[in-house]
Amino acid sequence: MAYTKAEILKALKAEKVKFLRLQITDILGVVKNVEVPESQFEKALDGEIMFDGSSIEGFTRIEESDMLLKPDYNTFVILPEALEDPGRGRVARLICDVTYPDGRPFEGDPRYVLKRQVERLKKLGFDNMYAGPEPEFFLFLRTPEGLPTVETHDKAGYFDLAPIDKGEEARRDMVNVLVAMGFEIEASHHEVAPGQHEIDFKYADALTTADNIATFKWVVKRVALNHGLHATFMPKPIRGINGSGMHTHLSLFKNGENAFFDPKAEYQLSKTALHFIAGLLEHAEGMVAITNPLVNSYKRLTPGYEAPTNIAWSAANRSAMIRIPARRGVGTRAELRMPDPSANPYLALAVMAAAAIDGIERKLLPPPPIQRNIYHMSVRERRKHKIRELPGTLREALEALKKDPVIREALGEHIYTHFLQAKQMEWDDYRVTVHQWELDQYLATY
Repeated sequence: MAYTKAEILKALKAEKVKFLRLQITDILGVVKNVEVPESQFEKALDGEIMFDGSSIEGFTRIEESDMLLKPDYNTFVILPEALEDPGRGRVARLICDVTYPDGRPFEGDPRYVLKRQVERLKKLGFDNMYAGPEPEFFLFLRTPEGLPTVETHDKAGYFDLAPIDKGEEARRDMVNVLVAMGFEIEASHHEVAPGQHEIDFKYADALTTADNIATFKWVVKRVALNHGLHATFMPKPIRGINGSGMHTHLSLFKNGENAFFDPKAEYQLSKTALHFIAGLLEHAEGMVAITNPLVNSYKRLTPGYEAPTNIAWSAANRSAMIRIPARRGVGTRAELRMPDPSANPYLALAVMAAAAIDGIERKLLPPPPIQRNIYHMSVRERRKHKIRELPGTLREALEALKKDPVIREALGEHIYTHFLQAKQMEWDDYRVTVHQWELDQYLATY
């Protein structure tokens, strides 16, 4: 909804709201917030709340640390009681843009990075890029001390129903809270692996979708905690079972109509759709460090667990990185299947948009779609069809990012530099750590 300052102040007073949370997301996708009391509501709505940017991952150096929080009135919501601490007063939330004290947008704000790409699309004549994510997550038991474990609370599988699916009650509460916060939930169900779940919400423009993903992850974790469970969006918490992905359905609209649909074209896909797909394929290696940003992300991107490892597209085949669902008309879209829910949603959607824009501007065309199961194709067959492989580790992904000027430019020098530095440290820490597998394999033998 579109709100004015006056309408927000009126709602805060009518609902007896005592605290207002001003929310931002750091470069690594972690949600941060500052909470202000009633006496500061007007100041907060005027964008006059200042914070120390040097304390936020990847924001600024200490000598230029003063930052302002500029709230986006369209993100205003009063939190449902399930998300509040009883007896301490009602709480509302606003998602903010980060600016310098003189009002200039801060180039290290992930939300601003996405906004830049949306503006580029609009300059090309498109209304917006629309995205519909399918974030998966695990629900695990907690120890008596409240620490998370990797013990699943059920042994259910895809679409199973209670009593096998013990997470149904928690999942239903999550849906109720999300609906109360303005989400339009399309479906919720148990996923393939034990303890794994999915809640799908309706597609929206790119910025709204990124805001929704950030909100969704926080709500899921909080409601799970209310049920004594731990919710995690870690891509592959358990070896040998499916990991958690965040398949993202993408489309462009122009003059209110789906720009991907052409009833007379092959596969009923327009030239715009083909350029869009070709752009994603062209920059797949370069953007995977953003869409799959953890060391652990690449434990999911392995054959045999329904996650793509090959850079290809298909009109139906789910082993390809990009799948075109059967629906046409207003629902024509491309499903990008490699992202996982640990990604910063603003940066992930920004690099998807940048890759697509490059495909559109250069009028790139994709190779023929692959209709066979790619996992069953030989190396020679994959080479014949010019099917490349996604990076197999975070290190490989970071090297590919370094070589992709389109993705680097989309991120901007500030975020690219800080993201790369943080992720190289993460990889180095992983590389020098002695893992249990090594002890099991070598300690007795050598």
